[in-house]
This record gives sequence, C-alpha cells and structure tokens, in this order.
Amino acid sequence: MNSKLSGYRRKELAWLYLFVAPPVLGFLIFGLAPILFSIYISFQKWDMLTDPQWVGLGNYSDLFKDEKVFKSLFNTVYLMIGIPVGMLLSLLLAILMNRKFKGISFMRTIYYLPVISPIIAISLLWQWILNQDYGLLNNFLWEWFGIQGPNWLGDPSWVKPSLILIGLWGGLGGNMVLYLAGLQSVSSTYYEAAEIDGAGAWHKFAKITVPLLTPIHFFVIVMGIIGAFQTFSQIYVLATDGGPEYSGATIVFYIFQHAFKYFNMGYASAAAWVLGVIIFVVTLLQFKLSKKWVYQE
Repeated sequence: MNSKLSGYRRKELAWLYLFVAPPVLGFLIFGLAPILFSIYISFQKWDMLTDPQWVGLGNYSDLFKDEKVFKSLFNTVYLMIGIPVGMLLSLLLAILMNRKFKGISFMRTIYYLPVISPIIAISLLWQWILNQDYGLLNNFLWEWFGIQGPNWLGDPSWVKPSLILIGLWGGLGGNMVLYLAGLQSVSSTYYEAAEIDGAGAWHKFAKITVPLLTPIHFFVIVMGIIGAFQTFSQIYVLATDGGPEYSGATIVFYIFQHAFKYFNMGYASAAAWVLGVIIFVVTLLQFKLSKKWVYQE
C-alpha cells in the first residue's frame, strides 16, 4: 500500500513539475537571463555588432553628463500631473456609474473601451485629432469659438499637455472600474449613520467615501507613477524623435533611442538600470508613507 502511495506521489510531483516548468523556464530564459545580461553589458561599450569593450562605470558617468537625460526625466515627471487629475475624474465618473438605471452596463463598457484598445491605434487617432491644420480639435475651436488652436504636437509648450490629455482619456476607464468596485464594497451602514447625525452629501463624500477608498487611491498612485516612468508607445508615435526641442521625450524613449537608433546598448542598459533604481526607490517610499494615510478597514 505504501509503495502504491509513493508511486502516486511521484506521479503527482512529475505532473506538478511538468505544468510548472513552462512558466519557470520562460522566466529564466526571457526574464532572468536578459536582466543579468543587461547588468553585465551596462559596464560595456557594445553596438550589438562588434565584441563588447569593457568601460567600467563609463556608461554611468556619461549618463549623468547628458542633459537629455535630465530633460527626459523632467518630461516624465511632468506627465505625472495627470495622475491626480485622472484620479479625481475617475472617482467622479465612478460615482455617476454607481447608479442603477437602464443602459448602465453599456455606459460602463463605453468608458472602459479605451483601456482595451491598442495603444498605437489610439495614438494614431489622437494624432489626427490634434493635427494643427485639419485636426478635429482645432476645427472645433475655430468653428464654435473663433479660436485659432495651437500646434498641439509641434509646439514645445503644448506637447506635454497634449500627452497628459491623451493619458487621461485612455486611463479614466480603468481607474473608474477600480473606484466603482471600491464604492460598491462600502457598507451602506456608514452612510445611514451619517444621515442620522445630519451629515450632508459633501460630508458623507469627504468623511466616508474618500477615506474608505484610500487603498484604491494608493494602488492607483503607485501604478500610475510606475506607468508614467514606462511611457513609450504614444511618445514614439506622437512625438517624432522626442518632439520639438525634445519636449515630448520620456526616459524610456531616451533609452530606446540609444539602444535601437544609435546602437549603444551598453549605455542604454546603464540608463535602464538607473531608471529601475529610481522606480524601486519611489515605490518603496510610497509604501513607507502609505502607513500614515491609507485606511485599512
């Protein structure tokens, strides 16, 4: 009997390892191996065609001497202005969608569509909307208000606000769903007790809804900042070569240029690791600070 059990046990373990092997091997081959190789190559000068040449900390030293690094980092942080604005709009939208009326499911789906739409297709759509000569937005401003619209994607002063607008439009639906789930998980007893005490709609929102949604606020902020640091696709489509005066380039776009345009893979790897450290430190700091303001029910 024991031999049969041990045989079954071996078969179960064999099937377990068989099912676990593909994702583990996938991570080792396509995840861990490139990560370790990027660390090694960040200390090399390598154009992907000739043999790598050891330069030590030269890539990291050059990185902090390039003003485009700081400009792309500034642009990336500037785009994060859209995070609190998007949070507010998503919360208000979720409150509107947290109602029961005919067609509410359809409305929720419509608002969520940009989240699942291909980012390249969305970028091309906005490229058409924001075109200075025949774009829908400038035509609307001229025909309805007599305002000559700016060169949204060609003026250094307007590129980043345009990218923030596009990010808001694309991210509202996803955050709306998170806030909607949070609103539906809040017990009605809180609001009933507040009404008995004479609290109005604003007090219920400020003293009950907002505090009880702080875990979602925290999640949205963390993911929003990480996502902002990783912004690339829309920049590649909308801000050709980084935009006018490099005003639309993000740090990931800067890394991409050095890796696949200038074929300076060692330098790009060094920049990627600096970015990774920045994201890690910022995220760790957010988790530390969250203990002071995130409410756990």
